[in-house]
Amino acid sequence: MSDLLFFNSLVEENFTDLVTYTSIALIVILLIAVGVMLARKKLATQDIAYAGVAISISFVLSFLKVTPVLYGGSITLASLAPLLIYAYYFGFAKALVCGLIYGLLQFIQDPYILTPATFTLDYLLAFASVSVMGLFSKAGLNAKTVTLGTTLSILCRFVMHFISGILYFNHGSIWVNLPANSAVSYSLLYQTVYLIPDLVICLAVMLVLLKTRVLEQIKPRAK
Repeated sequence: MSDLLFFNSLVEENFTDLVTYTSIALIVILLIAVGVMLARKKLATQDIAYAGVAISISFVLSFLKVTPVLYGGSITLASLAPLLIYAYYFGFAKALVCGLIYGLLQFIQDPYILTPATFTLDYLLAFASVSVMGLFSKAGLNAKTVTLGTTLSILCRFVMHFISGILYFNHGSIWVNLPANSAVSYSLLYQTVYLIPDLVICLAVMLVLLKTRVLEQIKPRAK
């Protein structure tokens, strides 16, 4: 049994390394593609500049965190707020790309995955969920829009981590010998511990930025 566990651990580690290198390659390819599109004037310089700033600030804020649970999961200082602001002003499609790049950076920062499914759920789909805010771009900048966009975006992220958590708990990667029929409950509790506080903090920051008119002041100039 111990040999089997060691083998599984080795496979997971090797797979994680492979995906890490692949993620770095994907970011490079995306940056090259963006450069080509910019040169051909398929993208505006303003789009790229705002995206770079949003991703950079979100990435820095992701290091300012409290970790209430083991094996991942952290409460951050509104790390998704810059990406949500970008999504509101630039729309769903561009925010989707930003979210994917940010998710890859998060993985490279602290790489660990169980299967291709958990990688897709935890890093690609979870952070691409910021694009949901882009669906509210034409709804007007007000408290209702900010609240709905922020809440739905982070709840979508919650769902992705929740499904991934079920896979982890069923595999015994978080809690050894956990009864299989408890995986759903434990995953729900696990995600709630850090993602709900993260949502509250992010929403509070977004509403403060709205109230103080900061969101209006950083609005991109009309193209």
